[in-house]
Amino acid sequence: MTERFVMSIDQGTTSTRCIVFDHAGRLVSVAQREHRQHFPKPGWVEHDPMEIWRNLERIAPEALAQAGVTTAQIAAVGIANQRETTVLWDRLTGVPIGRAIVWQDMRTGALVDELSRAPGAAMVAERSGLPLATYFSAPRVRWLLDHTPGLRERAERGEVLFGTMESWLIWNLSGGVDDGVHVTDVTNAGRTLMMDLHTLSWDDGLLDFFGVPRAMLPEIRSSTETYGTARRVFPGVRIGAALGDQQAALFGQTCFSPGETKCTYGTGAFLLMNTGTTPIKSDNGLLTTVGYKIGDEPAVYALEGSIAITGALVQWFRDGLGLISTAPEIETLARSVDDNGGCYIVPAFSGLFAPHWRSEARGIIVGLTSYITRGHLARAVLEATAWQTREVVDAMNADSGLGLKELKADGGMTSDNLVMQMVADMLNVPVERPMVVETVSLGAAYAAGLAVGYWAGLEGLRRNWHRAARWVPAMEPGRRAAEYDNWKRAVERTFDWIRTGDDPAGQSDIV
Repeated sequence: MTERFVMSIDQGTTSTRCIVFDHAGRLVSVAQREHRQHFPKPGWVEHDPMEIWRNLERIAPEALAQAGVTTAQIAAVGIANQRETTVLWDRLTGVPIGRAIVWQDMRTGALVDELSRAPGAAMVAERSGLPLATYFSAPRVRWLLDHTPGLRERAERGEVLFGTMESWLIWNLSGGVDDGVHVTDVTNAGRTLMMDLHTLSWDDGLLDFFGVPRAMLPEIRSSTETYGTARRVFPGVRIGAALGDQQAALFGQTCFSPGETKCTYGTGAFLLMNTGTTPIKSDNGLLTTVGYKIGDEPAVYALEGSIAITGALVQWFRDGLGLISTAPEIETLARSVDDNGGCYIVPAFSGLFAPHWRSEARGIIVGLTSYITRGHLARAVLEATAWQTREVVDAMNADSGLGLKELKADGGMTSDNLVMQMVADMLNVPVERPMVVETVSLGAAYAAGLAVGYWAGLEGLRRNWHRAARWVPAMEPGRRAAEYDNWKRAVERTFDWIRTGDDPAGQSDIV
């Protein structure tokens, strides 16, 4: 029998990748192409949707060729995507209405301020599970409708379509202007501020509040089901899954039971905890979000905490201060001392994310004395990632009542053994890294394979998960408590640095 495979499309913020996986969840081949980042004004971030589509057309055949397989051997394709990035396009021509507005974009700050004072603003968090913030898609759609002449009228007539990146790719893959399928999945729809978190449907009250015509919205579907068959790029291959990238990582880490938690460490860090089939409202600065939905089964929810700066702090230490030549050097430098010498670095470069949500905060180095060397600074840089993780985990434990028992970690920073040991020490739970570190792509592949019967069920996926490394806590409890108290005092000193009117982007929140 001819061997079959599953392919995933990982459409990220800086690049698009196609990865082929086999039945054991092993990576067979990967092809990648970066796309340009556009910064037309301070605080604005844009992508060209057509460039991303053309990149996919190029790299898909490359991934297949590297694997030595044909489309006939691909059982299904799944998509993981950068979340909240907003695309509008013409239904008849398939041409985007300008560039996509990226999740990092802050242009809607003034609009969000205005909406937050409008009647009914409290309804947004109550129904969507999310705070009213620039991070999410609805304010961007409203901004485009308000700032593009004639666009609202065309959208009301159904001539203009809205989607996040997976909607754009699925529509094009399934035919585009020739009867392309216009869908989104619950994990992406749940990040727009327009979906009711309980009914998993577009909410009329939220649509009215944001002034978004229903006619432009995609159909909300499960994360794992067959949306259609590709007619372009992978002709004849079933499109079997779509997940926001962090939910895909949760799925790829096989966090299928309540309390199981993953953290993806990259430029920043994203923690998601599976909370089961009932959404939990956060009282501690976290987001309530859909984790995934398999076919007709009930949705599984998650608590999410995002950290703005983790790996980016190491890059700053290298490029901004010039204290190391390569990122891996920081581990050696940090190991040259036994502790941080009383020095703490809080990397609030553009505010603090979860659990504080302080847009006016700015970074700080505290505890400097003449004793401090660059080794102590290096150690403080790595400890900042661990302490920020601790803050989010404490919030998750308080909200969920589940209690973290271990953390599954992935992403580039997991190659630094010292920082992973610090995370284990400061959380006081084991930290594990899987053999397959491409957990975002693997999660999309798993979800697509489930949809078409390539994998039989979740337990089979669990058996595919294999541990590559494990770190266990080794810090004395009294020291942990004292240093955490110092960290929290350092964080408090970052607050209230930027005053009203200081921010050129007009940003008022950074959720």
